[in-house]
Amino acid sequence: MAPGLYFVATPIGTARDITLRALDVLASADVIAAEDTRSLRHLMDIHGVPLEGRPLLSYHDHSGQGARTRLLAALEQGQSVAYASEAGMPLIADPGYDLSRDASAAGHLVTAAPGASAVLTALTLAGLPTDAFFFAGFLPNATAARKARLEVLREVPGTLVFYESPKRVAASLSDMVQVLGGDRPAALCRELTKKFEEIRRGTLASLTEELTDGKVRGEIVLVVDRAGSVVVKDSDIEQDLRAALVDHSVRDAADMVSGIHGIPRRKAYQMALNLTRE
Repeated sequence: MAPGLYFVATPIGTARDITLRALDVLASADVIAAEDTRSLRHLMDIHGVPLEGRPLLSYHDHSGQGARTRLLAALEQGQSVAYASEAGMPLIADPGYDLSRDASAAGHLVTAAPGASAVLTALTLAGLPTDAFFFAGFLPNATAARKARLEVLREVPGTLVFYESPKRVAASLSDMVQVLGGDRPAALCRELTKKFEEIRRGTLASLTEELTDGKVRGEIVLVVDRAGSVVVKDSDIEQDLRAALVDHSVRDAADMVSGIHGIPRRKAYQMALNLTRE
């Protein structure tokens, strides 16, 4: 295997979801690093991948510069380094960013053996649009900070995806109802690819209602539909154009009104022209 840093996706539940290439990388790398060395060692044992004396190092968000320096030193010596998250794809709400950045900056090969991802699995099963989506990771713990973050995300023109703790999911859904609106379609995806996999679909309001009577367990992904498009009446656009044309040129008035209503500038400009000809 060529020298370089290899990010390895691991299963989010079912051990057999690992890819053949991921197994090849784990079997061939000179150095292996993991967010959780015990879980990776167990996964390698399941698939019959021996360590054979190779180092298996711990690397996570609290490892500090020392662990990263050791991995970068291995790359400088022309070795291949495989890094795996505890579950899913490294860097996706998981450690690895600093390692990737520093390895790239030093000119080393950085590549990936892709595979399971809770984000993509949830999007596939939620029954919501997937043409555009935004992964927002974990929301803040505090209510005020969580609501502030949701305010920023409210008008994102794509499906929203969140990771959430079972202890906080009811509170997060309640805040989503207040900030995003209770009628938004959503899905609560739990224990994906595992024995007790469950997908609850409904609105934010109905899902919140369901959780008031009982607790949920396991790994959770929340998927929320984008904001619905607002229908703007031509009469409202015309009224605003008339007001803007009092003190502005046709071009400037069209720019202002198209921005206010989120409509194509050409439409606003044509309507403004028609009003000046009356």
